[in-house]
Amino acid sequence: MIKGFKEFIVRGNVIDLAVAVVIGTAFTAIVTAIVNGLINPLIALVFQADTLSDIVVAIPNVRGGTTDFGIGLILAAVINFLAVAVVVYFVFVHPMNVLKERAAAKQGVTEEPEALPSEAELLVQIRDLLGKQKS
Repeated sequence: MIKGFKEFIVRGNVIDLAVAVVIGTAFTAIVTAIVNGLINPLIALVFQADTLSDIVVAIPNVRGGTTDFGIGLILAAVINFLAVAVVVYFVFVHPMNVLKERAAAKQGVTEEPEALPSEAELLVQIRDLLGKQKS
């Protein structure tokens, strides 16, 4: 069990994951500050609220009062998520894909999809397998 754990740690995926979490956390703080300081106030201006969390929809309930649904909180969470996703994609994913493509082009590596067998070839393989099962 310990040997398997050592192989898991040394494999490199754990290190990559740890770096991604640290970088993601740092960028989340930056993006959250931008969203809270710039984007949310602009949206709050449209809805005439002090903050996005002040935007609520009041629905009458069966007891005669109203129930407030915090639409602003949901909207803020969606905006934060989309902002973080955009930053991660354009700062990390896209540049890394471009670098990988350039490195592969320099090495002359081309990815050719493996040709799938035709219907006739598949039928021949099935016939041969059935023939082996009978004998």
